[in-house]
Amino acid sequence: MSVHFDERSGVVLCQTPWGCWSQTMEEIFIEVNVPEGTTSKEIQCKLGSRDVSLIVKGKDVLKGKLFDSTITDEATWTLEDRKLIRIVLTKTNRDAGNCWSSLLEGEYSADPWIQDEMQKKLTLERFQRENPGFDFSGAEISGNYSKGGPDFSNLQK
Repeated sequence: MSVHFDERSGVVLCQTPWGCWSQTMEEIFIEVNVPEGTTSKEIQCKLGSRDVSLIVKGKDVLKGKLFDSTITDEATWTLEDRKLIRIVLTKTNRDAGNCWSSLLEGEYSADPWIQDEMQKKLTLERFQRENPGFDFSGAEISGNYSKGGPDFSNLQK
């Protein structure tokens, strides 16, 4: 479901010195640019539930404690065209209100505008899941979208 929504609505990227990262309600995506011709033998990637370590050709590229927890067994990394590493992490907390403000604790933070756009996107993704017959991919959102949007759980049915 997430994939189709992202294809229609676009992806909000947070640029970093080594590449970029983005997120959906369920996953964190990391793209790392590496020297062309890099082989998988030159890559050491460790993906834990709360930490990540990526070493390419003996140099630390990405290392530290993740902003929030992930499901270790579902984490993957791939080397594409011998020049791009893609890492996919599955969030433990998959609520629209769980919008990571940075990739690692204290590092690779999204600037306020990007953070705002990420939160809007996760809120729209939540609306799409709750209302599968509607297309929210091109919708604009304003108002209370912080922490996943308004809470209607107290309203009488």
